[in-house]
Amino acid sequence: MKITSGAASAFMALLMLAAGAAWAQQERKTTVAVIPKGTTHIFWKSVHAGAVKAARESGVELFWQGPQKEDDRKMQIEVVQNFVSRGVDAIVLAPLDSTALVRPARAATAKNIKLVIIDSGLNSDDYSSFVASDNYKAGRVAAKRMAELIPPSGRLLMLRYAEGSESTMQREKGFQDGMKELAPGTVWVSDNQYGGVTSESAFQAAQNLLNRFEQIDGIFTPNESTTFGMLRALQTSGRAGKVKFVGFDTSEPLLQGLRKGDIHGLTAQNPFKMGYVGVKTAVAAIRGEAIEKRIDTGVAMITAANIGEPEMRELVNPDLDRWLEGK
Repeated sequence: MKITSGAASAFMALLMLAAGAAWAQQERKTTVAVIPKGTTHIFWKSVHAGAVKAARESGVELFWQGPQKEDDRKMQIEVVQNFVSRGVDAIVLAPLDSTALVRPARAATAKNIKLVIIDSGLNSDDYSSFVASDNYKAGRVAAKRMAELIPPSGRLLMLRYAEGSESTMQREKGFQDGMKELAPGTVWVSDNQYGGVTSESAFQAAQNLLNRFEQIDGIFTPNESTTFGMLRALQTSGRAGKVKFVGFDTSEPLLQGLRKGDIHGLTAQNPFKMGYVGVKTAVAAIRGEAIEKRIDTGVAMITAANIGEPEMRELVNPDLDRWLEGK
């Protein structure tokens, strides 16, 4: 059968098209989207740096996007939906609301997108792995430190973070249970007020509490923004250092407060490790490797006495610029 030159050209074009599609499929990079609760606090910058390190080591393409403020549920849901529509291979999600993010998370797994939850829990087990600190245990670690600092019948105040945030709710519960066990004579002057998602709103809430209660022996705050807001309120009221203060997370202003004696303990997570392990676990899930359903990234209590130790220095001062320069 005689083949015309036109037919031969068309046949060759089809072959080239098929080969090009196969090559594009072969060359397509694995994609992992990391969606934090927010992008403002130093905690999330550390998570980002760890995620970048893991992505470079694994040879995957990383997308980093989240709401600016940690109360923007609508924005975070839209970001998840956008990455589901784009068809990324995996999503690493820090849900800012344990209930509101369930439906968009399930939409991801329904499209065979691997889902790894970090930092804060989800009211669902429809995910590959949960990578986070044991937040309840972290609250108990803070309680142990507080029990060492205040009298057995000391007057205690807790400024909560925000309703719906599973991670901080677990810290608050762990702290309360720990104090009940270790210092049962403690008198709670306030444990039902919320600082909100910014350090400014936490500062205002802290000022209101300090104005209401003159006699306080100890204060606990469960995250970076509430700790910084309370620190500012104590400093402006002239009570910094006089009230025993145990907070959470390790931004530079908080570490300065610790060194000055205005803060007496900081419960430190390892956000760099959380971002790193979160992405590594997502890549392992994509490749069909065996992974653990729950991975604990650990906590430590940092005090003025141990902050100079090498392990603590590495924990509080990771080299973020190395990974985030130009990001």
